[in-house]
This record gives sequence, C-alpha cells and structure tokens, in this order.
Amino acid sequence: MPKREKKLIAKNRTARHEYEILETYEAGIVLTGTEVKSVRERAAQITDAFCIVRGGEVWLLNTHIHPYSHGSVWNVDPDRRRKLLLHRRQIDTLEGKLRNKGLSLVALEIYFDDHNRVKVLLGLGRGKKLYDKRADLKKRQVDRDVQRALKERSR
Repeated sequence: MPKREKKLIAKNRTARHEYEILETYEAGIVLTGTEVKSVRERAAQITDAFCIVRGGEVWLLNTHIHPYSHGSVWNVDPDRRRKLLLHRRQIDTLEGKLRNKGLSLVALEIYFDDHNRVKVLLGLGRGKKLYDKRADLKKRQVDRDVQRALKERSR
C-alpha cells in the first residue's frame, strides 16, 4: 500500500527566518472534537506559536484554531494552550536543552499524518541575530541569481 503524504494545515513561515533550527520533533496534539473539525477546514494559525515544558508536560501556546462554524456551545477558547504528546525521554531531553542552552521550541507546521491524525512539527532552535538574517537573505539571493543564470545558459 503506498504511503500517503501529509496534508499541511498551517505553516510558520517566519520561524526559519527568526531561528536557526537545530533539531525537529514530531508531536501529537490534544484537541477537542470541534477543534479537529475546524482544523479539517484548514482554520488554524501558528505564526507566533511556541512551546513550554511545565510539570513534565509540553504545552503549545499562541496557537489560534478558529471556532468551528457549526460548533455552537461546544466550541472552546480558540487561543487556549494545548497539550502536546511526546515520549517521556523526548520531554526530558527537551527540558534539559531548553533550560541549559538558551534554546527555544517553536511550532513549524501543523498537518495531518498518513493516519489522519493531527501532528505538530516542533523545531528546537536558537534565535538569529540581525546580521545572520541578512547573511541568509544574501545567500538566498545569490543562489537564486545562479539558478536563473544557469537556466538562461541552458536555453
């Protein structure tokens, strides 16, 4: 049986610009029924989303999942903090890295995996300085110019 690809719901485009991503983790997310239905309508936003570790649990903050259109009283607060599902060993290593090395845990993507479960791709990253952002932008521009020149030459 061929493996289906993931269906992207929301992507944090600024995260890779603001942070140097060192490691990525895939985590499940605890949602209510109306939140899942809303996510199926692609109604989620994670532009400022980040994670914290409190009491041996990982929590996702600043994620906005719009209220379900037919949810009525069953809709929950769209900006509530949501629990993430990771293995105990992963949580312990993340907690140690976040505490000691001054790293941040940011949400990069929310998507449906091949079993139609909602997953969050987390990135463990270090904040970039302004000159790092400029250097990345310059490198991307140079690469784009090189590709354009190669394409023109091959015609």
